[in-house]
Amino acid sequence: MFQQRPSVHPASRSTLPSRLLRLACLAVPLALGACASTDTRQLVAAAPTFFDDASFAPSTEPLDPRDVFKVTPAMLDFIDQQIMPVSRSKGLQAGLTDALYNRSQLQLEYEASKTRNAAEAFDARQGNCLSLVIMTGAFAKAMGLTVTFQQVTTDEMWSRSGDIYFMSGHVNLMLERPFSDTMARIDRYRAYTIDFLPPAETLGMHSHPIQENTVLAMYMNNRAAEALVAGQVDNAYWRAREAVRLDPKFLSAYNTLAVVYMRHGDPARADAVLHAALLLTPDNPRMLANDAQSLRQLGRVAEADALDKRLKAVEPYPPFFFYNRGEAALRAKDYQTARAMFKRELDREPDYHEFHYGLAVADFGMGRLDEARRELAIALENSVKRTDHDLYAAKLDKLKAYRQQ
Repeated sequence: MFQQRPSVHPASRSTLPSRLLRLACLAVPLALGACASTDTRQLVAAAPTFFDDASFAPSTEPLDPRDVFKVTPAMLDFIDQQIMPVSRSKGLQAGLTDALYNRSQLQLEYEASKTRNAAEAFDARQGNCLSLVIMTGAFAKAMGLTVTFQQVTTDEMWSRSGDIYFMSGHVNLMLERPFSDTMARIDRYRAYTIDFLPPAETLGMHSHPIQENTVLAMYMNNRAAEALVAGQVDNAYWRAREAVRLDPKFLSAYNTLAVVYMRHGDPARADAVLHAALLLTPDNPRMLANDAQSLRQLGRVAEADALDKRLKAVEPYPPFFFYNRGEAALRAKDYQTARAMFKRELDREPDYHEFHYGLAVADFGMGRLDEARRELAIALENSVKRTDHDLYAAKLDKLKAYRQQ
């Protein structure tokens, strides 16, 4: 949904193409647990050796983790003028939630093109899931609430930009009043969980607490991926490096760092990073695919073939497998095959906007105008970037006009 409101509920304390580069980013669940194995300790100890600062130009943008949760004077004014008046009657958690996510007040918009820090999300009145979690956490901490960030186990969600594919995960946060402030209250054991998915989509999902440094690593990892999409390889390096530094157990950051090295023309360093990370997650398809590519660029064909074989056993139909075949069928004007391929992708990911758009194009090619219009409307509804939203809206208007001729 382009407009998205979080679900808020009290919670008891006791309850591929040849040049495909796979980034595991956007808060994916590739963080290692607290119980560290020997391999984990070795990876953490080796993390600084994976950096190659001298090969990259300085970052052109600020890179200070302290800025991520920084609360600006405008945000403090919002607390005083908008949140606290509501909190006096509803409580701090409900007051914060109402003030931030009531459409008549701040009017936040879900928009996934950029991962913003707390101040940027507040100023823009928009952000992706991680940005909104960060902004809410910053407000909550400024109000004296105890914030617990949580990683939620979800099915893999994929998106793409050019030849870079992204796997997204999910985070939410739990807000509690300080114990000293709740000793005399009946609800002193109550907490509020704020989630940016509808309750029906999170039903039965498991979550576990994560440290703030992991959230910061996720933020830097996202910004690295976004810099890669923009062709800013140097900026991407410093952000991926910072993600590894902030949380050396966050495996997604190693994968992103390896992709940076591949884009920088250094497959040997990419292989070294991925080889070390794969010791901890040997069947991770993202890392297997990237390492096979780095080995192939190094001329180590037999090793690359072995990884490709392993990858095929782990993931015979990778993300966008059927979509890419649908696109090829569209180019050949084989609309029936294209339609079948897009529908197979939608069986795996029923809400992804590009799959609905592809199906709309195939339906249009077959003269199924009503179906094409319906699929375009779904693509519009599920778009998470302003550019996609505007593109689908314009095409839907044209299709409606065409239908009326």
